[in-house]
Amino acid sequence: MTRETISLEIKDLKQFAKALRAELPNTPSHVETLGLVARAAGYRNFQHLRAQNAPKPVADDKLVARALEHFDDKGQLKRWPGKTRIQGLCLWVLWARLPARQTLTERDISGLIDAMTLFRDAAQIRRGMIEHAMLTRNLDGSAYDRVEQSPPPEALALIAKLAP
Repeated sequence: MTRETISLEIKDLKQFAKALRAELPNTPSHVETLGLVARAAGYRNFQHLRAQNAPKPVADDKLVARALEHFDDKGQLKRWPGKTRIQGLCLWVLWARLPARQTLTERDISGLIDAMTLFRDAAQIRRGMIEHAMLTRNLDGSAYDRVEQSPPPEALALIAKLAP
């Protein structure tokens, strides 16, 4: 006889273990119950299960919508946001449009930034990107490099909404 595969998704494993523990005759501790569940699922222990199944961060849609208000229909930044958190999200969009692994002069990066904004304040944008660790510049400020990193979930969602 073949085995039937049944998938089980548990939203809160700790609550599941607590309910299971209440049904067992020789009640193990809560930590022991978590370990039993993890081993039954094929993991070494609860820490191994948690490490292999870390929840993926979810974007805050409200924050993304607020940042989206600062862009026009063509994806250009219309105005500089007043709130620092929204500024950072808007900067991620501009960061994503900069060429990767390429050193740019101040004139080159300013030209790229001016093409992505309507209010033409490249210096403010450059400073913001440096403060948010998205760009580095050499000591005399004449050359800039994009810092390669993974944007936060909200930034990824905003970049996706503004993609052509």
